[in-house]
Amino acid sequence: MDFLSTIPGELGDWTGLAKSLTRVGIILVIAWIMLSLSRKLIPALRKQLQKRTDDPVQLKRLETLGRVFRYTAAVIITLIAGMLVLSELGISIAPILASAGIVGLAIGFGAQSLVKDYFTGFFLLLENQIHHGDVVEVADKGGQVEEITLRYIRLRDYEGNVHFIPNSAITTVTNRSRDFSYAVVDIGIAYREDAESVFEVMREVAAGMRADAILGPLILEDLEIAGVDAWADSAVIIRSRFKVQPLQQWTVRRAFLLHLKKAFDRLDIEIPFPHVTLYPGQAKDGSAPPLHLVNQS
Repeated sequence: MDFLSTIPGELGDWTGLAKSLTRVGIILVIAWIMLSLSRKLIPALRKQLQKRTDDPVQLKRLETLGRVFRYTAAVIITLIAGMLVLSELGISIAPILASAGIVGLAIGFGAQSLVKDYFTGFFLLLENQIHHGDVVEVADKGGQVEEITLRYIRLRDYEGNVHFIPNSAITTVTNRSRDFSYAVVDIGIAYREDAESVFEVMREVAAGMRADAILGPLILEDLEIAGVDAWADSAVIIRSRFKVQPLQQWTVRRAFLLHLKKAFDRLDIEIPFPHVTLYPGQAKDGSAPPLHLVNQS
């Protein structure tokens, strides 16, 4: 009789457990569905917004924000699902939330750099300073932006090295790919050359590059010659620049130097290089000493 009386209670416990596990399963399924939707809907929304603009800057910004929103949505959905599962398993989340507040306060004091990472990353995105695909210099490192999160920026430099830079280490951002760039070219010529004639040669070479089918679309404006920039030890330095498409300053600069070298060679314009002239001095009677004596000294 006592054994039979315990059966209804055990059945009730198993029934309650089954209901709880069923609700947990439903929560996990809904969370999985929401994660799947966020991975599909956010990129779909980004593509729709990208179709409405042809501005490369806005396209990069939408790409960057899409990545951040997917990451943020995944974190929020996972946290909410985790708290609901704990609640269904009979674990009160109120003490957890209270302790999380205390732990969060302790983290705020003990891990200030981590908090600063998130704040800095938020404002980098809000103020539209960096996009995915930009070429930037931050924290004494330069390269192309491969990933932006609220905590760090991942760069890959010209040699293929990958740099992970925490956002808290960023104080200045130098963006080399925003709207347009300048290809600055310094040309050295010998002191005996006529600078005005060299200006004309530079303009002719630049005009030929603008007429080129490959280089022409990369150059936005005609060559701008600032003039004689310095008197160096062995050369007169002429400074000039092209206004070019973003990230094309290096391509245009290399092409200009190559074409200009060919033009200088054809026109016998001297490209100077450092050299030393030896002066043996004079004897007391005003005549120079024999060269073999100078070489023996």
